[in-house]
Amino acid sequence: MYGRSAWEPYIAQADEALTEYLCSQGMELNINTFPTEFRKRLVDYFSRREKDLLEATYNSVLRELLLEKGYEDVSSDVTREALDRLFAVTQTNWALEDDSLPTLQKLEKSGYRLGIISNAGDDQDVQQLTRRFGIRSYFDFILTSAACSYRKPHPRIFELALANWYLLPSEAVMVGDSLTADVQGAQNVGMFGVWLNRRADPQMEIQESVRPDASLTSLAELPALLDQLQVA
Repeated sequence: MYGRSAWEPYIAQADEALTEYLCSQGMELNINTFPTEFRKRLVDYFSRREKDLLEATYNSVLRELLLEKGYEDVSSDVTREALDRLFAVTQTNWALEDDSLPTLQKLEKSGYRLGIISNAGDDQDVQQLTRRFGIRSYFDFILTSAACSYRKPHPRIFELALANWYLLPSEAVMVGDSLTADVQGAQNVGMFGVWLNRRADPQMEIQESVRPDASLTSLAELPALLDQLQVA
């Protein structure tokens, strides 16, 4: 998946939608300042999680801010609906790569078993997106950092993913667009790391010290690579 256009307008609208819903539930929040406060908390959280590789989730950030505003007993249904209002906006900017569905169909037909490991602050958002794009049925599992608390490249999230199939690391292949999170994280636990580089900065491969086991410019190249690995 990729963003169709710049994220800033969608994020601003999403934060406003979240705030408006909370106000509709009787919370006396400043509609002009609360979205900015919430986004600043998220930015701080994003920075922290990149350092410790632990996922605190959007929900925990929201609850912490509401607690500071004097709202201690906000129900989980309310915070969930508030976040759903936010993601209902941001999800409209996501698009599925054109070669995703044909590639998944080809891999399924060839008998490959697939799973998703995603760094994400909200598990339900990822689950909804996969259903929205009609690809959920191709995957045995979707493991998000929000659900397991660990972010790629932390080894634990890869180990938990492999446990779904009772596989050794050497029996699985990781495909991702981040050299550090996806490729290096997989390699550190003994998996074969494939870099999907079509949307990467042209200088990234030079700047990064990570060396992928294989590189692809499109998902359409993946079935042939996997077949080649089987032969090897």
